[in-house]
Amino acid sequence: MKYADIIIDNRTDSTDLPYTYGYPEDMELQSGDKVYVPFARSRNLREGYVLDPDVRPEEKIRKKIRGIDHVDESVSLTPEIMRTCVWMRRRYVCRYIDAVRCFLPAGKKRRRGIMPDAANTQEETDGEAKTLTREQSAALERILEPIRSGNHARFLLHGVTGSGKTEVYIRAAGEAAERGRSVIILVPEISLTPQIIERFQSVFGEEAIAVMHSRLSQGERYEQWDRIRGGRVRIVIGARSAVFAPVKNLGLIVVDEEHEATYKSDATPKYDAVEVALKRISDRDHRGVLILGSATPLVSSRFRAEQGIYELLPMRRRYNETRLPAVTVVDMREELRDGNRSMLSRQLAASMEEELAEGRQVILLLNRRGYATFVSCRECGHVAVCPVCGLSLTYHASTGRMSCHFCGHTEPAPKVCPECGSRYIRYFGSGTEKAEEAVRELFPDYPADRIDLDSVSRKGELKKRLNDFGKGRTRILIGTQMIAKGLDFRNVGLAGILSADLSLNIPDYRSPERTFQLITQASGRAGRGERRGSVVIQTYQPEHYAVRYAAEQDYEGFYREELNFRRMMRYPPFSDLIQVLFTSEDRSAAEEGARFWYDYLRNSLPEEVRGEVFRPQEAYMGRIREIWRYSLVMRCPQGSRKMFTSLLRELKEEDRGRRVRYIAVVDINPYSFA
Repeated sequence: MKYADIIIDNRTDSTDLPYTYGYPEDMELQSGDKVYVPFARSRNLREGYVLDPDVRPEEKIRKKIRGIDHVDESVSLTPEIMRTCVWMRRRYVCRYIDAVRCFLPAGKKRRRGIMPDAANTQEETDGEAKTLTREQSAALERILEPIRSGNHARFLLHGVTGSGKTEVYIRAAGEAAERGRSVIILVPEISLTPQIIERFQSVFGEEAIAVMHSRLSQGERYEQWDRIRGGRVRIVIGARSAVFAPVKNLGLIVVDEEHEATYKSDATPKYDAVEVALKRISDRDHRGVLILGSATPLVSSRFRAEQGIYELLPMRRRYNETRLPAVTVVDMREELRDGNRSMLSRQLAASMEEELAEGRQVILLLNRRGYATFVSCRECGHVAVCPVCGLSLTYHASTGRMSCHFCGHTEPAPKVCPECGSRYIRYFGSGTEKAEEAVRELFPDYPADRIDLDSVSRKGELKKRLNDFGKGRTRILIGTQMIAKGLDFRNVGLAGILSADLSLNIPDYRSPERTFQLITQASGRAGRGERRGSVVIQTYQPEHYAVRYAAEQDYEGFYREELNFRRMMRYPPFSDLIQVLFTSEDRSAAEEGARFWYDYLRNSLPEEVRGEVFRPQEAYMGRIREIWRYSLVMRCPQGSRKMFTSLLRELKEEDRGRRVRYIAVVDINPYSFA
């Protein structure tokens, strides 16, 4: 008899440990195999996954060990995947099975050949190889060297918008695939980056590529998963979950737009896809190449390049040698003083008129949905709030209703104040709907359209609106950050950013970085054809360094100033931030959990780091969907995270015995503290 440690598919903290089972000498098992085993007092067999196929329990307990019933070879994983799961459990303070489930398929086999909708744009997709620029050639040569030699390497490809990063990805992927290695291409949002899929399909063919993303049905997801696991495709393209593709002989992972917050999971386990990619590609079974690409790399990524963790590959020129757009900053305080209360400054309106008259297109970015950000009574000051979340409701003129953008609650907009009966109901703030209304009034002769989560909620709507813009049927496109990235329309002459400093007001240390990235990425949508484009940035804070450096297109200047600020405040990359969120239907239970963990940590940590655990408080969004939320934040100096995460796991063990009335979720370096 041989023995194996098995992870049982049971999502409770009390069973988050390996269980030992026996199996016959003639049965072959490896780490990652899916098995069925008896468990606890259940009459039914339970699913499990082999963690270690060769353990040696003490002789005295072997008679009590039950046996593995059978192996399910259709879904088994690999030893590399199980090593990654063990690492994820330690890294993100999650359960074994939560990590394992990230790698498992959803649904059953139904149909094949499902590919995502792709927008009809003006990108070249004829499969012909493009001539590389000098910068592309230099970057590609450095990347191909370890691919050809089979060595592990990590690159940060810092290329300005339109510099041709995708062509570098394609050629690197082709080299890896030619050598029998698998490739994973990660994109921030699959529905917004159809062009990269079109480009890869034009070179490698549809059958050579698998696509993984959340909009596929369960059956479609299983089919893609099975094609990958069976080795029938070498190249996988998808959003963050594609990092868990069951590939073998992994030779290359590309993370396009590596700065995007969408690479951080907001569900358990709260993993960072870039960290998982690095763990997988550096595993002893792969030893492949990682490429992180961006026009605005994360400050932490750029810092790691300085430390030698990544090799920096710069591409400072656009592919077609067109100069970067000419940028104008408009101080909206001056506009107000001069009597202009329109959402569009005089400079932006004039620039739009000029571009449209010459046959070009315009993109306008406003990173706020809806018509008005809140509804209030001028008589008594009452503000309409969500009865479920307690957050202010957003008014949508197209439906005449107010909605909560967190839980989805919706109700009719009031005609009289529910508090005092007054008819002085007013709509404050401006969103994309109001911007669309203003544009249609000013430019009635030019077709305009809007893209945000409200306007493209129906299936196929996003594809249709992008197609209309790509074919020139729409001349003005208004939208949220959804249109600030991944789009390559050659006829866009002007990008207007209506409220560039909105993101500066978010209570998060990353706010300046996000603002700089958003302005830079949105600016990059203009002038991608043969003619230089222009950008108008509207702001109430033109002196802020994030706005100023973005307008100057000076990444290095922004990076230095932001890095100095973070060094002074001991923010990442000079520390790790950990948030524990306590949730419960009972407000006092959530608060009690936060205070218990706070006291436990303070009493257990060495005196010199106790001050890095901050007092618990109600979360920024204190109630969502009738669930109360309390937050505990701690700052871990460099080299101390292992100590902190070990204590957090001890606390989970402590909770298990206390039968608590709250749920505690640990988030390492969260992208939002809401």
